[in-house]
Parts: sequence; structure tokens; C-alpha cells
Amino acid sequence: MQDIQMLFSPEGLQNPYPIYDRLRAQSPALHIPEWNSLFVTGHPEVSALLRDPRVSVERMDIPASDLQKPEFEPARALYHMMLFRDPPNHTRLRGLVSQAFTPKVVSELRTLIEALVEEILNQVAEKGEMEVLEDLASPLPVTVILRMLGLNPQDAEHFRQWSDSIAHLLDGGEQSAVLMPRIMQDVHDMNRYFRQVADDLRENPQPGLMTALATAELEGDKLSHEELLSNAILLLVAGHETTTNLIASGLHALLTHPEQLADLRAHPELLDGAIEELLRFVNPVQATSRVVKTDLEVAGMSVPAGTQLQLMLAAANRDPRVFADPHTLNVRRETSRHLAFAAGHHYCLGASLARLEARVVFEKLLQRFDTLELLPQSFVWRPNFTLRGLQTLRVTVG
Repeated sequence: MQDIQMLFSPEGLQNPYPIYDRLRAQSPALHIPEWNSLFVTGHPEVSALLRDPRVSVERMDIPASDLQKPEFEPARALYHMMLFRDPPNHTRLRGLVSQAFTPKVVSELRTLIEALVEEILNQVAEKGEMEVLEDLASPLPVTVILRMLGLNPQDAEHFRQWSDSIAHLLDGGEQSAVLMPRIMQDVHDMNRYFRQVADDLRENPQPGLMTALATAELEGDKLSHEELLSNAILLLVAGHETTTNLIASGLHALLTHPEQLADLRAHPELLDGAIEELLRFVNPVQATSRVVKTDLEVAGMSVPAGTQLQLMLAAANRDPRVFADPHTLNVRRETSRHLAFAAGHHYCLGASLARLEARVVFEKLLQRFDTLELLPQSFVWRPNFTLRGLQTLRVTVG
């Protein structure tokens, strides 16, 4: 219990991995009766539960009448996301959204991503240093997802703030409670923005993912207005937050393991595998939650229906039963069984886009700059547990 509480302490937010090790050493699954929760840290156990149809993502037990009340607007924004729906609702929503998120669409974005990164690095080269979050890791993904959605890139700063608020909302905890007035206002503004965009596009379609979502149809079925708004918000946050954290935390990992950076620089053909290793090592999404629908067994333990599951993806990705020397960053690691993008029905729809953006960024950085070095006292971790990432990261380039 104490170790689990430590995960949300300043020490745990800085470095949760020793805590995961202590939890896993006790058992790959720990029951906390006071919270009616099972914390699962083992890779085989997390992997199996992500795929188990007896486990549900529908955790928000809110009456439909309450959802319409103003104070429930943040919950309403999440409620219709496919992230929180089981099959067959999830299957239907994902089927509609994926029509506008095909591999062809993603591959066609490479030229745009390369141009954006080149433009950013030109500016960085002039300064000789970079605040990675502000200059690169945050503006790149939000610009790409706005372009995909067919929205105005000039709205990027609004979207970055809104995305940050949704990230806090998903994270929960004390930080979310403290920021709730701002989160409430940001969710309201975001809903109003997307509602107006959706109305305009249904009347006057324009190229982009929002129009595709507004007009997408599967066997005569379309997204409802609330589903369209919720899943547009989901695409924004998922397309921005996780990729931002992958780029910034991944660069930090390479800079603090200079021998790995040197190996990658000398052997650029390792880049695709290195990105998989960075996903395993930095874990942009630390955990995901589920609820047990039907009694089941986990790690030899009987788990009754109604138990809340906390599936610790980051702990699973450092399980020594699956990954040799799990706390060692190794760009030549051959296994890619990580769960950074989850698994099963809810495997991340945007995984290929995140990989592409990260690949272009690291490829261009290594080609452009002979030296990349951390500045003294140059990084600070955000006070977020679930969507773990850096708040600041300053480097010199040459």
C-alpha cells in the first residue's frame, strides 16, 4: 500500500521504476482491498488482461441524466470516447474513425513532418540551443494532428492548453483537483470549438479528418454529434500528448546514455528498433485502468467482478521475465514485445503516426547536429503520473 502511494509522490513522479520493481517483487498482481483495486505489474499478466473480454474499459458509472448537467461536462467529453467503450460500441466507433485514419493517410504525412522538422531545426541551429518541449516536441505533433483534422494551425496554442487539461483530467489525483476550474473552462471551450467546426463541416465539407469523421459511415451508421466531439478530442490529445512525451523523454534517454546515442549515430539503420526500445524504456503512457466484469483469476489470485484493475504498462515493460537487463537502454535490443501502445481491442490507433513522427525527429536530429548535449539543470518532469513526460528539457546543439 505504501509503495503504491509512493508512485504519486514527488519522488515517484520523478522516477517510478524502483517502486515498480518493489511491487513486482512482492507479486505481479497486488490486491488493495481498501481501494477495491488490483495493481498489476507483470508483463504476462498485463498483456493477458488487455486482451481479456471479461475485462471492461467502461468505468464511468454516471446516469445519463447527470451527463447533461453543466458540472458533468468534463465527464461527458470522455464518456463517448472509444477509449472508454467496449465492443460492440468500441468496434463501431473504431471502425468509423479508422476509415479516416488509414496507413495511406499516415504515410502521406511524411513529407509534411519532414518539412516541419527541418523548419524547426533551422531555427534551432541559429540559436545553438533548444528547449525541446517548446521548440520541437510539443509544436510538431499538435501541428500535424491539426493538419490531419483539417483545422487551423494558428489555433495550435489553444489546442496545446486544451490537450494539457484533458491530460490532467485523465490523470486524476490531486493535480487534477487543484486545476479543475481551469479544466472545466478548457473543456467547455474545446466542446464549443469542435461543435462549431463540426456544424460548419457538415454544411460545407473541407479536406481533413474532421470532415471524414463528420461524414464517415459504416453500414448506414454515422457518428452522433456527441461521439464526433468526444473522439475528435481524443484524437487531438492522443496525437499530441503521447508523441510529445515520446520525443522529449526519448531524447532525454539517449542524451543520458551517450554510448547508445553514439551507436545510433554510427548505425542509423538501427533507428526503427531504437524507437521501439525508447517506447519500452520511457513509457509515455504509464498505466491504464479496467474493471472486472466476470470473476477471473490473475497470478493465482481470485478476482471478483467489480474489482478495479490498474494495469501498469511501464512496470510490465521492465519485467525481467520478458526483458533482459530491463533498466538498461539498448538500441540493439531485438525483442519488441513492449506494451507502450497497449494491446487487444484498444491497441493505439495512432501508433503508426507516433512512430513516424519520432523516426523523422531522431533521424533529422542526428543528421543535422554532430553534438547534442544536456545543459546543466536542464530538465524537469511534469507532475503527471499516467501521461508521464518532461516539462522542460534544454540542450545545446552543434
